[in-house]
Amino acid sequence: MTPREQEEYSALRTTIRERGTARVWVFLVGIISWAAVTTAAAALASTPLAVLLPLLVLAATFEAVFALHVGVERLGRYLQVVHGDGWEQVAMAFGRPAGAIGLDALFSIVFVIATLFNFGPVLVTNPIGSELVFVGGAHLLFVLRVIVARASAARQRGVDLARFQELKPER
Repeated sequence: MTPREQEEYSALRTTIRERGTARVWVFLVGIISWAAVTTAAAALASTPLAVLLPLLVLAATFEAVFALHVGVERLGRYLQVVHGDGWEQVAMAFGRPAGAIGLDALFSIVFVIATLFNFGPVLVTNPIGSELVFVGGAHLLFVLRVIVARASAARQRGVDLARFQELKPER
């Protein structure tokens, strides 16, 4: 490995570590922010539309977590193909053995549960039909986004690996 390649490898490993840590912090701060905005909206507003601001905070938090996750995974595939990173090769091959603990890198279950809690105050305000459809539709769209993102993330490693193998310059 040339000094330049070693520098690139080290920088990308550092980026993966930092983004992985940032993903957890973004999630934690985002959930706390969502809870604060939800509490304020419930205390100060009486319209069903008031839950859309907390939903926006929740969605923005999810998108940030998702972007960090996708970036880290993509960097890992790059290291695997271009630098022959053994850790990345083993991690991808290892997968999730039967009976192993499953991790949710996107915190998707928590986001879906938070979405259900976020919609709760709407039911207490006796919404008219159009409010229920509009606000409920926004919540359903977000849940759908979380489900689609989770499914996409599950396929991402293979897709990125194939693409980087196509792009890899011959040495």
